[in-house]
Amino acid sequence: MSTDINGPQSASSSAASPAARRRVGQGRVDLPVLESGVVRERADAARNRLRVLAAAERLFAARGVAAVTMDDIVAEAGVGKGTLYRRFGDKGGLAMALLDERERELQQRMLRGAAPLGPGAAPGARLAAFVQAYLDLVVAQVDLVVLSETSAPGARLRTGAHAFWRQHCRYLLAESGAADPDLRADLLLAALAAEQIRHWVNDEQRIPADLAEALSNVAQLLAQP
Repeated sequence: MSTDINGPQSASSSAASPAARRRVGQGRVDLPVLESGVVRERADAARNRLRVLAAAERLFAARGVAAVTMDDIVAEAGVGKGTLYRRFGDKGGLAMALLDERERELQQRMLRGAAPLGPGAAPGARLAAFVQAYLDLVVAQVDLVVLSETSAPGARLRTGAHAFWRQHCRYLLAESGAADPDLRADLLLAALAAEQIRHWVNDEQRIPADLAEALSNVAQLLAQP
């Protein structure tokens, strides 16, 4: 078993190519990593992308995610409908693009930040810190995260971000000596699904801090051998 306390090395919010793999210990890990090459974007395409994202963020904040249509975003951004659909596909694609920077920031804190979220703490403590940090991210943007996870069947499980969260949890569970770390990682992440969190917070009026404490306790129990 690897003793590298850093766990997964990096991830993007899109699915990784088969070549984007990294070895951990003796096993081969399907880990999405940031490609080293920089994808160059035409200046006009970059401007349109930023205009669309800014327009979507304004409208989502003002009206709520569910009330905004793709036509609303086209009108607000002042771009052609084809530009919007070619670049993002649907509202779910827009949601993932808007969440991308927040997810990357959390990933960097997990990889290189201070303990217990970052390296240096025991696996169970790092797992509990991840639960609290991820819950904060979801609660702050819950409707956007729900949209990104439910825009198509299985959408949540196909993103590079989810692959990163899963590999991070699996790594820490394996380091703690937990049996079947793959299943335990899936169980933990199932409890962190955005629809479930929205139900707890909005419908059952549960306090996020109480949820964080309860789910962190679950994480530490799952980390036991």
